[in-house]
Amino acid sequence: MTAPHLAELPTSEPGFPESGSDRVIFLVDASSRLEARLLREWIERQTPEGGPVIETMALPASRKLRHGQLDPALEAALATGDDPLMAPLRVAWLARERKGERSARLSDLLKLGDPRDPNLIRAYWVRLRNPSRCRIVAGEPAPASELRARWQQVATSDAGHTVGLADFVALQAALALDRAERRLRGARYKVPRFVRESILQRPAFRGELSQVARELGRSEESVRAEANKCLREIAASHSTFVIDIVVQIWRLLYSRAYGDTLHHDPAEIERVRRLSQQHPVVFLPTHKSNLDHGVLQALLHQAGLPPNHTAGGINMNFFPLGPLVRRAGVFFIRRSFKDAVVYKVVLRHYIDYLIEKRFSLEWYIEGGRSRSGKLLPPRFGLLAYVIDAYRRGRSDDVQLIPVSIVYDQISDVGDYAAEQRGAAKEKESFSWFVRLIRRMGSRYGRVFIRFGEPVSVAKALGPPNPEAEPHPDDHELALQKLAFEVCVRINQATPITPISLVCLAMLGRGDRALSCSEAVDALHNLVGYVRRRGLATTEELDLERPEGVGAVLEALTDSGMLIAFKRGREPVYRISPDQHLAAAYYRNTVIHYFVAGSIAELALLRAAEPEVADRRREFWDEAFRLRDLLKFEFFFPERELFQGEIHRELSLHDSAWEQRLDQGPDRIQALLPRLRPLQAHRILRPFLEAYRVVGDVLETHDSEERLDEESFLNECLALGEQYLLQRHLERNESVSKTLFGTAVKLARNRNLWGPGQSDLGAERRQFAVEIRDSLRRIELVEAFVRARHQGLL
Repeated sequence: MTAPHLAELPTSEPGFPESGSDRVIFLVDASSRLEARLLREWIERQTPEGGPVIETMALPASRKLRHGQLDPALEAALATGDDPLMAPLRVAWLARERKGERSARLSDLLKLGDPRDPNLIRAYWVRLRNPSRCRIVAGEPAPASELRARWQQVATSDAGHTVGLADFVALQAALALDRAERRLRGARYKVPRFVRESILQRPAFRGELSQVARELGRSEESVRAEANKCLREIAASHSTFVIDIVVQIWRLLYSRAYGDTLHHDPAEIERVRRLSQQHPVVFLPTHKSNLDHGVLQALLHQAGLPPNHTAGGINMNFFPLGPLVRRAGVFFIRRSFKDAVVYKVVLRHYIDYLIEKRFSLEWYIEGGRSRSGKLLPPRFGLLAYVIDAYRRGRSDDVQLIPVSIVYDQISDVGDYAAEQRGAAKEKESFSWFVRLIRRMGSRYGRVFIRFGEPVSVAKALGPPNPEAEPHPDDHELALQKLAFEVCVRINQATPITPISLVCLAMLGRGDRALSCSEAVDALHNLVGYVRRRGLATTEELDLERPEGVGAVLEALTDSGMLIAFKRGREPVYRISPDQHLAAAYYRNTVIHYFVAGSIAELALLRAAEPEVADRRREFWDEAFRLRDLLKFEFFFPERELFQGEIHRELSLHDSAWEQRLDQGPDRIQALLPRLRPLQAHRILRPFLEAYRVVGDVLETHDSEERLDEESFLNECLALGEQYLLQRHLERNESVSKTLFGTAVKLARNRNLWGPGQSDLGAERRQFAVEIRDSLRRIELVEAFVRARHQGLL
């Protein structure tokens, strides 16, 4: 049996390149004798009678030549006086089609590797049994004169090179073939090639390294060697085969815990696709779970989008995970490199290259996983590198894509709760990874991915101006505003899950057990509020029927968060004794939707106090005071926008609320029962109780004492446990190392940490009084709620 000739393949193949030249040089990228023969047959078949003179030359990528060695004939051809057409050719091998998709599978690991790069025996077998998987790929041809002009232009640019003409032509041929092959295989395989070579050869990079060498008093050779080492340490090294395999592994992992479907909005994906075709895009997802990168990569792969260049902490670069994900697009950066001058230069030029070549980037804007469920304050490091690249004209715009990844439940929540109570974070390792995989054997519901409104760097900063050097303060402010805006849009894109609302309601009732009908009652005003505001939800909320609420309560019972008592007249549910921080985690994922209303409630109570003269002014002063008190917990907008939020919040309940501020305490207090739901007691109490503990501990320390933060936090944990036993605290979730840490950050911001001025003790006492005053008003809100439950309001 003979294999079919390529002319018989049931697929179209490229035609002979059109050219007015009487000489065509085919630059052949062939990795085996079979591929060389297939390309030779194609040239013979396609060359027209009486056509131009044909020559073939091997590219350095060919296995016939040693790595980096040029075909000597290419240099000679470029030195002649005529202008031949340079036409790249390659054989592309496709993976077998399965369910309309051509990608490598885990089973290919057992079949001698990548089906798109078969060894000689497998290539013969594929051509014999499935010839449609063998295609001829022709890159865009170009006359030698055009390539020479391009070479001269690039050599004199800031992103230039130091290679000869023949090397440049070979590189351009390889890139042209990559583009042609990508059109055949799809955009999901848009990956960079020759990254290290391109960066190391740039005069701007080499010149900066020379300057660093002079400043450090070192030889240029040693600095360049260190830069080469740093670039190897940082850069991702993509393999289309490994990309497919890693995506399969991620799918296998998340499908065990969350099912096969990644819930998303196709319109949002299409918006991202359009943007990525015009500008470099930076995906900035939330970080809730170790699966975050995997589910996002799988979704983008599924949508046919290229893999992101994803920044990962060097702590994740352990065998076998590190080498595997590096070849799927992860680049690893050190946790700290403040004094590593060469490292910073290399990282900056690596980011420059990715932005310039319009490759997508990804990292967690929070830096690490949130232990509390809330979005953490943004980290500015990598964003600063991207903004610098934009300012230096590497791109006319960069689009920042806020991404919210939401899970019904996560396997990590128990670890987060333990860390908040003082346990050490488990170090990432192979054994840690194995335990992570084992956890995925349980069901945790579903996963939802939402893409927020993109942030245009060009619109935020204006057009790039490489000649202008912004003032450091202006640069820092612009960076902070951009990061803040991304975080606000992440919060806006985050959908509310039924579990998050149930946890919010259960925590609001403390340790009391609720039946399904009582839980429905506790959720009634919350569900109504979500609908009135038109807030995004993962599904139509079925929390107004005992059956709908019961399903959520049972799911939380199965995961161990709730305890069910079913031996009485009806089942009742309460939070397990050690699960309040876990429940708070899910509540906190959506808590930002309820903060403005909670502040408004406390500001109304302050305005209603008898000693207040100008009640309208005192209302806004109190609202802004609480905004400042909680500024490290939540993302508040600028003052005018915050004022607008408060106004809209209260207008949902009474359009004339502001006029009532001028009508005396009774009219203000009469407004409170109209607010549904009243929520300050379940939204702000845990944070303010944690702040109270920190304030009380600060008061006990001498103003001249130099405090150690870790010891101080342990002291807060101990006092918090004591206060819980004494019922000085109402909420178990108030005892949290994370919340104490944020309160310490506020104390530092207010110069209360010390050692300090002589009146530091008085200022610390005033801080503690401020917290107690807010907690006293929260007690009043809770009293209103109890009265409402008892039918007294």
